[in-house]
Amino acid sequence: MGTFMSLIAKRAKGGTISPTFKLAAKARELIEQGIEVLNLSIGEPECGTPINIKEAACKAIQAEKTKYTQVNGIAELRKAIYKKYLNRIGKKNFSLDNIIVSSGAKYILYSFLWSVLNKGDEVILPAPYWVSYGSMVTMNEGVPINIYCEEKNNFKVTVEQLEKVVTEKSKVLFINSPNNPSGTKYSKDELKEIVTFVRKHPNLNVLSDDIYEDFSYDDDVYSMIDIAPEMLDRIFIVNGVSKSHAMTGWRLGYGLGNKEVIDAMKVMQSQSLSSPCSISQYAALEALTGEQTIVKDYIQMLKKRRDLVYKFFTETDGFSCSEPSGTFYVFPNCEKFIDTITSNGKEIKNDEDFCNYLLEEENVSVIPGSVFGIKNHFRLSYAVTDEVLKKALSKIKQATDKLKLPITQ
Repeated sequence: MGTFMSLIAKRAKGGTISPTFKLAAKARELIEQGIEVLNLSIGEPECGTPINIKEAACKAIQAEKTKYTQVNGIAELRKAIYKKYLNRIGKKNFSLDNIIVSSGAKYILYSFLWSVLNKGDEVILPAPYWVSYGSMVTMNEGVPINIYCEEKNNFKVTVEQLEKVVTEKSKVLFINSPNNPSGTKYSKDELKEIVTFVRKHPNLNVLSDDIYEDFSYDDDVYSMIDIAPEMLDRIFIVNGVSKSHAMTGWRLGYGLGNKEVIDAMKVMQSQSLSSPCSISQYAALEALTGEQTIVKDYIQMLKKRRDLVYKFFTETDGFSCSEPSGTFYVFPNCEKFIDTITSNGKEIKNDEDFCNYLLEEENVSVIPGSVFGIKNHFRLSYAVTDEVLKKALSKIKQATDKLKLPITQ
């Protein structure tokens, strides 16, 4: 017999199923068994898509706008995106050719990496980072270079840290602000320092993940492109309507950047998904150009929940927490509960054990920080109803009150 050849390609072995979806699946299994689960693990607003957006989608269906569209998205939507960014970037640096629309911001991220990475290219990932970044890099034959960002610096990367890891192979630097999972965001001055660093390294490009830019509770939100609009050839922007307009299932995102990169992404898109969903595009057009009051009111509601959650984790024994200034996540430190013993004698050895304990003991679902590159933390989404949030926080307190320190010999 000949030597067995694996059917699976090497690049397919570079990634794993998203941990957030794994944990959500575990929570759904319990729900299907009739168990009430307080699910704070999924990153999506609990409210429905605004009615004006749903009506726009229905009108598009009735008008038979159900055919293939341009590969890079319908012109009307790209024009709306152009208008959204025109004052920030300027006509001199920006045109419709710098825009692509796709089936979710996640696909934009993946096709960008597919378009720019050669085997062995390095991608700098400040941690904590979104769980899919690393897998996307390795699946496109890149090398993720993780930087551990300290809690005392609000989980933000410094230029000193960047200088220590940058090499001639460094191709892309990821900046996600406001950040998933920590909720922190970079100030204008901090981004200026990063831009200065990037200018010193001409082979380095920036992926600016701005998907949470509408979720800011205190100061203004700045993107890398706001600091250096003339650098659109080296700063690629990822954004969408999934978070801001409660449209996660509509799968509609967009990217802005270097025309050469956009053209490569169009090739990738034409040979994979053909074009984004036509109905989702007309819905997104309404999201960007229609009434925004509901969105603004929702963000004010989230701010109250942010205040509630932050107060809980700063006042509850055993936890510490940085105040999130954006997104709808909080990223508490649970280190003091590591190496404790549950009431049935199980040892909590790491943040994953701690999260499993919350789910098994009190049916509260959260995500361990280690999947975001930072151990001894966990991510909690407060984009849930007030009732669910208050009940979940109470149960977290009940669960941690039961934990005991191990008996030393």
